[in-house]
Amino acid sequence: MILSSPATPSSAVVFGAGGAIGRAITARLLASGQFDLVRAGVRDKPEQVPAGAQGFVFDLADEASIVSALEGDQHQPRLVIVASGLLHDPLRGIAPEKSIRALDPAVMAELFAVNTIGPALIAKHCLARLPRDRRAAFAVLSARVGSIADNRLGGWHSYRASKAALNMLVRNFGIELARSHPLAIAAALHPGTVDSRLSAPFQRRVAPQRLFAPDEAAARLLAVIDRLTPADSGGLFSWDGARLPW
Repeated sequence: MILSSPATPSSAVVFGAGGAIGRAITARLLASGQFDLVRAGVRDKPEQVPAGAQGFVFDLADEASIVSALEGDQHQPRLVIVASGLLHDPLRGIAPEKSIRALDPAVMAELFAVNTIGPALIAKHCLARLPRDRRAAFAVLSARVGSIADNRLGGWHSYRASKAALNMLVRNFGIELARSHPLAIAAALHPGTVDSRLSAPFQRRVAPQRLFAPDEAAARLLAVIDRLTPADSGGLFSWDGARLPW
């Protein structure tokens, strides 16, 4: 990784380290040895983050908890990754809609709260903390299905819309960062289909070579971030580095 510098103690911060991808990303960042501190945010039980990471608790719906988590970091964040997301929750009756008739305003509001508003609040309080004089990155896990131009199948209305809105926000963040932090990058990342609880009900039609283990997905995503330049800021990128349309 090329995000660290010996001049100033630096940190990498992962929001959503309790999920399969977030935990794998945290472990990869720790193994890289490129940061003085790796912080891992979870909804509860911070002691369950990978050994060596500094765990903290946050709530995407509670802006104060995000502020509190960041105030606990005495290092300068050089890399912030938002790895949280919601696609389905059988216990709460949340599932991708196959038809417009299935739209439920409460479900739609919940997906926007987790997939769009929560990451936006994290950006609100993280972007200004990035260094102004060297490379830094803010990345969110998005999804290819959030690309409006790439949508050929329809369906999954709330999830698609929440990710499309997230992609637009990242585009906005990139424009604003270019003015205040010209060496910083904001990016939305499509991890592909990762073997996790989020994708479990939808893996049947995925070719084995396109179903990634969490550690493999983490390695690919971090490699993509490494290759991005400020000229790429605001874009949506696939796990293989390809730029996807908004």
